[in-house]
Amino acid sequence: MLTFLWKFSVFYFFIIWALFNYVNPEDNLDIPTIAKYFNTKGRYEEVNPYLREDILAVNRSILQPPSPQCQEIHLIAIIRHGTRYPTTKNIKDMQQLYNIVMHNASGEASFLREIQTQWAMWYTEDMDGRLVQKGVNELKHLAVRLSKLFPSLVSEENLRGGRVKFITSSKHRCVNSTLSFKAGLTELWAIKDQEFDHEVNDALMRFFDKCARIVQEVDNSPLALVEINNFKKGPEMRRVQEKIAVRLRVSYSLITHDMAEAAFYLCAYEFAIKAVNSPWCQLFDEDDAKVMEYASDLREFWKRGYGYDINSKSSCILFHDVFSRLNKAASENKSGQQVTEAVTVQVGHADTLLPLLTLLGFFKDSEALTSTNYATQTQRSFRTSHMLPYAANLLLVLYDCGAGDLRLQPLLNERPVTFPGLADQQVSMPLYEDVKEHYRELLQGCDFENECQLFKHPA
Repeated sequence: MLTFLWKFSVFYFFIIWALFNYVNPEDNLDIPTIAKYFNTKGRYEEVNPYLREDILAVNRSILQPPSPQCQEIHLIAIIRHGTRYPTTKNIKDMQQLYNIVMHNASGEASFLREIQTQWAMWYTEDMDGRLVQKGVNELKHLAVRLSKLFPSLVSEENLRGGRVKFITSSKHRCVNSTLSFKAGLTELWAIKDQEFDHEVNDALMRFFDKCARIVQEVDNSPLALVEINNFKKGPEMRRVQEKIAVRLRVSYSLITHDMAEAAFYLCAYEFAIKAVNSPWCQLFDEDDAKVMEYASDLREFWKRGYGYDINSKSSCILFHDVFSRLNKAASENKSGQQVTEAVTVQVGHADTLLPLLTLLGFFKDSEALTSTNYATQTQRSFRTSHMLPYAANLLLVLYDCGAGDLRLQPLLNERPVTFPGLADQQVSMPLYEDVKEHYRELLQGCDFENECQLFKHPA
C-alpha cells in the first residue's frame, strides 16, 4: 500500500510540475528583430502584439460609442486572406538563392553553418500561395474575436437565421480563409446540424483584375515601375546587397535585388508559417530591413496605392457595394424592421484592401513615395507592415444611437481609426450622414465601368 501511495505521489508531482512548467511555443517566441518590417508578409500579431499573450483577446472599451444607448445594427468586415505559402515566382528565387549559399558561400558564421548543414529547402513550386495552417487559425480566431467584440451581430442566432453573408475571391487562399472564418463560428457554437453558403464574387473582391485600365496602364506597363526600378538600382538597395554578399563571402554580382528580396522573404515566411527565427534573418540588420520594407512600400504605393489615380478608382465597385449595404441597413432600421443582413464578411487580398483604403483617404502622406526620398520618408504613414499583415481587416460598424442618430465607426485591424479629412471628429464614430456627405463626390460618381474603360473621353 505504501509503495502504491509513493508511486501515486511521484506521478501526481510530475503532473503538477508539467502543468506549471509547460511552455507554449508562442509564449517565449524568438521574434526576429526585423519582424516589424515584413510588409505584406508580416504576422497579424506584430500589428497587435497583445494577441501574443491571448490570441482571443478583445477590448470592447475601444469602441467608445458616444452614448450608452448606441446599439450596433450592421457590420461589414473586409478581410485579407490568412498566412499563405510563397508564390511560385518567390519560390524559384528562394531556390536560386539557396543554391548560391550552398555552393558559393563560405565562412565560419554560425547562421551560415546552420543554413548549409541543418536548413533544407522545403518550399516547392506547387505550394503557390496556398493557405497554411497558421492562416486557417488566423481566420478562425478573428471570427471568435469579432463575435466577442460585436456579440449582438456576430451571433449564433444571426448565423443560423441567414443574416450573416459570406463573399469571397475565387482564389483558393481566400475561399479557404472564408471556410476557416465560418468554422471559427460553427466550432464556437458547436453547430453541426447546419451548413452556411458563401458567394464567390471576383467582380467585388478581385476588381483589380477586371479593370482594363489598371491592367494595361499599371500592371503591364514598364512606365508604372519606374520609381520601383530606380530604387532597386539606387544606393540604399545596393548597400544592402553588398552587405549580404560580404556576410556570405560571395561575389557582389551574385546578390541581385531579387536575391536580397528572396533572403528577406525566407526570413519572413519561416517566421509567419513556422514561428521560427531562421538563420536567413541574420543576413539583415534593422537598417537593411527598413530599406527592404521601403522597396515593398514603393511597389504597393505605385501599383495599388496613391501612385496612380486609377489604383483607387478601380475599387469604386466595392466602395459603392459597401455604402449600398450600409444604406439598406439604415433604411430597414429606420422603418423599424429587423436588419436583414446583420453582418457581411468579404474575403479578398491585400490588393483588395489597399485601393479601397486609398480611395477613402487613409494613410496619405504629404509627399509621394519616390526612389529618391527614402531618407525623408522614415515617418511616413503609408507603411504596409502596419496596414496589411496577413488577415488584415477593415471593419465598418453602423450604430443606432436613438432618435435617428446613426453613426459609423471604422476599425482597421480591430483598432478604431478616423475617416481622413472628416472635420471636427471628436470621436472615431461620426454621424453616418456626415460620412456620406464627406464622400458625396465619390458616391455620386466613381463609376467602375467608366473609370476602367481603356479610352476615357475627356470631360
